[in-house]
Amino acid sequence: MSPTEKSNLEAIKSYAEQVLGEDKTGHDMSHINRVVRLATIIQASEGGDLFLCLSGAYLHDVMDDKLVESTEEAREDLLLFLAGLGLTEVTISHLVEIIDNVSFSHQLAPSESINLSLEAKIVQDADRLDAIGAIGIARTFYYGGKKGHTMYDPEVLPREQMTKDDYRVNQSVINHFYEKLFKLPDLLQTKTAKKLAIRRVELMEVFVDDFIKEWEMI
Repeated sequence: MSPTEKSNLEAIKSYAEQVLGEDKTGHDMSHINRVVRLATIIQASEGGDLFLCLSGAYLHDVMDDKLVESTEEAREDLLLFLAGLGLTEVTISHLVEIIDNVSFSHQLAPSESINLSLEAKIVQDADRLDAIGAIGIARTFYYGGKKGHTMYDPEVLPREQMTKDDYRVNQSVINHFYEKLFKLPDLLQTKTAKKLAIRRVELMEVFVDDFIKEWEMI
């Protein structure tokens, strides 16, 4: 990256800290920093523009509708900030494309198929990797506790088909594994991310199996 890009990346990191620094749902800066590291690893193997990948990774949650009061205001604030850095309209548009297409819930909304840029695929994969594995398990229960979700109800089966609105109505933390987390590995788009996911998925499968056995005292 150029000196200007490095300087802008530091400003972008600071912006993310301002928006997400007080988060208590598992979308705080520790999550952001892990996604940045994962994006760095994936980009090193897959290619793509490093500045866009890392900037997108830092900013991927700043307009998330479950984290901000107004997505419209969050978008306006972000666009003003990026323009203030002197970024070109093309770069800003590229970053917005990355941010808009990271979320799993976005894929549940009825829309035409979107051909993502390589950078968007990398950030999306990095974010999804942090949603699975040991940390993914911890974040799932952490978020569920914050939102008051029940851990498990064997009488309520996981949903097979969901709209975005359905997805936002949580049934139980364990159902979330079946409704989202176990599906993420098949949605990964880079070879590097797919390799990194293997161990994480195995760990989740063992955990959920043991959890249900202990719950039912088998």
